[in-house]
Amino acid sequence: MKKFFLYPFFAMFLSFAGGAFAQTVDTSNPDAMVQTVTQQVMSQIKGDKSIQSGDISKITQLVNEKILPYTDFRRTTQLAMGRHWRTASAAQQQQVIEQFKMLLIRTYSGAIAQLKPDQQIQYPPFRAGSDDTDVVVRTVAMNNGQPVQIDYRLYKTAQGWRVYDLNVLGAWLIQTYQQQFNEKIQQSGVDGLIQFLTQRNQELANGKQAS
Repeated sequence: MKKFFLYPFFAMFLSFAGGAFAQTVDTSNPDAMVQTVTQQVMSQIKGDKSIQSGDISKITQLVNEKILPYTDFRRTTQLAMGRHWRTASAAQQQQVIEQFKMLLIRTYSGAIAQLKPDQQIQYPPFRAGSDDTDVVVRTVAMNNGQPVQIDYRLYKTAQGWRVYDLNVLGAWLIQTYQQQFNEKIQQSGVDGLIQFLTQRNQELANGKQAS
């Protein structure tokens, strides 16, 4: 059940960019950035029938072109790999990033279609010190009348704040994959993890359901 709650809000993480609205987003304030981008993502979904229908090529294009302004997927992958990141070559790191991103896109390709443009989102008071460089912005979405807490973890960069992790119902995205990544690498090295991710992407492309 938790997995189904996670779908729409992971989609928000993947598509955490406002497209044509990008220049209007103030990335110097993490709380304001989350609110603005969330609202703009809703508007973008409402106006794009291809995204609503779960078009994988359109969703992939959306992520590749518009994820970069507000997220750091490299950091997400690095933390998911843990200590193994340091032992991987630059080429291996890049392969894991690309295959992991594609796995998540394919696994949750139907999620954006499930996001309702009129989804009600509440924003609890944001508490962080002026010197903090790593913060959690909390939001609450109503799911069939029930509140679902969604937390975004961000860190401060020279270019502004960036999202790198997401928590829904106590399940942090990075933690969800850390154990699996660690097991695969211990069994067959970083190349084994790349092979596993590549194989899962091929299976999903052929219509097999994600586990």
